[in-house]
Amino acid sequence: MEPGGDLRIPSVGASLAAHLALPRTAPGVTVPGVVISHGFPSAPGVGNDPAASHPELADRIAAELGFSALAYSARGCGGSDGEFSPMGWLDDQMAAARFLHDFDAVWGVWLVGFGTGGALAISAATQLGWVRGVAALATPADFQDWAAHPRRLAQHARDQGIVGESATPRVADRWAGDLRRLAATEAADRLGDRPLLVVHGADDEVVPSFDARVIADANGAAELRLLDGAGHQLRHDPRAVAVLLGWLDRQRNEVERD
Repeated sequence: MEPGGDLRIPSVGASLAAHLALPRTAPGVTVPGVVISHGFPSAPGVGNDPAASHPELADRIAAELGFSALAYSARGCGGSDGEFSPMGWLDDQMAAARFLHDFDAVWGVWLVGFGTGGALAISAATQLGWVRGVAALATPADFQDWAAHPRRLAQHARDQGIVGESATPRVADRWAGDLRRLAATEAADRLGDRPLLVVHGADDEVVPSFDARVIADANGAAELRLLDGAGHQLRHDPRAVAVLLGWLDRQRNEVERD
């Protein structure tokens, strides 16, 4: 398969726009793989494409670390069709992971998620036993605030352009139960001894840094990194990206040594 940004990944009830970055390797050589998932669109100027800068990150991971790196847009975002729903986004995370797992040139898959994507990555890993590890950056410990006000979330999703009028009050109310099942703390507890990296900005104005400590404590063996002066948009913080790249490099080296 050719790398690039015109890739489509089938998910449950949706087709996802994706970008696949491949490292330079000799024919027949297999490499590790990583899936990058985005958070809920909210940053100014991002619109409904919170994954806009993720292909650049995927390219860097492929070039510098030798991973096959897949960045995708969840349903309702960017060039993906469909509309946002909590379980739909979990389906999309697992579809992207399975896509890379089934790629012949990949021998193992790690998941990386920013914001909401971090919680989805941990949850997906608990259902996909072959996922090697997870990195969660600026991730909320749970979605209790959203679950308590699902209709407010539906309006916010409409404002961001990731859902239409199908998000009726009745549909939004159903999201509440789904959101409670997607708590990162509960998923981190079920992750077992698989590696978990938790990175958070000490000055995060959207998700308190306390959430990172709660997620790490729930897992018991997570690597926790709190970055002084960093806010919520860790994708654009060089220190956070350096921590992520260093962790991925160690993951690959540890598996290869075994």
